[in-house]
Amino acid sequence: MSENPIIRFKGVTKIFPGQKALDNIHFDVCEGEVHALIGENGAGKSTLLNILHGIYNEYEGEVWITGEKVAFRNAQDALQRGISKVHQEVSLIPDLTAGQNVALGFEPMNGPFIDFKALHDKVNDILIRLRCKFKSTDLVSELSTGEMQMLAIAKALFHQSRIISFDEPTAALTENETTALFEIIKELKTNGITVLFISHRLDELFQISDRITVLRDGKHVGTFDTGSITRKQLIQSMVGRDVAAFAERKKPDLYTEEVVLEAKGLSRNGVFENVSFYLKKGEILGFSGLVGSKRTDVVRTLFGAERKSSGDLYIRGRKVKIGSPKQGLKHGIGLIPENRKTQGFVSVLNNADNMGLAAMNKFSAFGFVNEKKKLENCSHFSEEIRLNRRDPSYLTYNLSGGNQQKVVIGKWLSTDADILIFDEPTKGVDVGAKAEIYRLMEDLLEAGKSIIMVSSELPEVIGMSDRVIVMHEGKLIKELQRSELNEETILHYAMGGTEQTS
Repeated sequence: MSENPIIRFKGVTKIFPGQKALDNIHFDVCEGEVHALIGENGAGKSTLLNILHGIYNEYEGEVWITGEKVAFRNAQDALQRGISKVHQEVSLIPDLTAGQNVALGFEPMNGPFIDFKALHDKVNDILIRLRCKFKSTDLVSELSTGEMQMLAIAKALFHQSRIISFDEPTAALTENETTALFEIIKELKTNGITVLFISHRLDELFQISDRITVLRDGKHVGTFDTGSITRKQLIQSMVGRDVAAFAERKKPDLYTEEVVLEAKGLSRNGVFENVSFYLKKGEILGFSGLVGSKRTDVVRTLFGAERKSSGDLYIRGRKVKIGSPKQGLKHGIGLIPENRKTQGFVSVLNNADNMGLAAMNKFSAFGFVNEKKKLENCSHFSEEIRLNRRDPSYLTYNLSGGNQQKVVIGKWLSTDADILIFDEPTKGVDVGAKAEIYRLMEDLLEAGKSIIMVSSELPEVIGMSDRVIVMHEGKLIKELQRSELNEETILHYAMGGTEQTS
């Protein structure tokens, strides 16, 4: 590894509407090193790579490559400068050969025609170098997931890239494929190629990287030599926040010992497996985990929005079958989804219509809707959730994000559901609306409801939950009691950590 910087970020700042994704980022990447990027969900890792690769071309600050300031207009610009990205989800054309996918758009020509012999010879040379068992002429549709990942690396080498970034490359690989990938990365490093590596698996970072850069809330926390930092120190550098400044329970311990819902061995083939847990009356059960942990898939399966392949569900001790949202609602389960705009409410309907969507049986008889009852329902719950604006005829789409979320909550309150699933309850809402939603959740507990809360915000998980289920890559790793909750512990298990020892 050379000590000369091949990449230099100077004051890089990226602002999206309502969010500063990157804030004055400064650090260097040395030529020929494996440089890891790490941070919680939303820390800014992928945003920074997207700037490096020309996907985002509007930002503040400067990016320098080999001592020259660059301003890529698009990903093609970056590729022509020898900067390639191997995505977590490889996008290939299954009906073309491996070689055609690698060379797509840059095929060698013989006059006006593609020189397929030259193309396949060149790609085969690369595949041999990568120790792949398939050939350039093989169809992509016949390749395994790991082989497709190797093909994405082959594409980077085809373009003679000097810088290759990997965004969660091992997420879909087997253990053997991961081992092979790491051998290839070491070979790339030996050949002077610089590798940027994003992963939530800390063990991988200690195994493969020379240095690790930590991002937190869009800021550069520090860059560390891998050999001189411990797993615990790395997690501490990722956390570094005062939990008390965020979510806080005003009415703790409202739960009873009555179990209202229990999952035993819940599985969905290829997504999550053998997930078992229970929910008490009056409790907030938090679900925590990083991207790809499959928390949302589990709770959608509870509700019936996705089908389980095995396992059992019990409502108040009675085994039930829930294969659709209608059946989920029948058993008293409501889901406030992560994406309220596409799954929570209908954009062309007003507040009264949206709040009444899941409870039309209460407002209709013989095929006719009782508009008066529907309006009264909206007025009642608008008051209870402190909706702004409380006009039943007001278009929900025109409300603020926090008030749209309140309408979705009002929709499920209208059904009298006893078990409410909040998937990212405060995503995209301001601080004031967050406090209102937290108050509302506690009011629901006081009224005898029970809540499952999926959240990517650790302060929210810690501040609001009575217990927390931590998931990692489709598996339930750990159940934590309220007294055990802190960011370092949750992150340890969310990254696949085993039992901690003192």
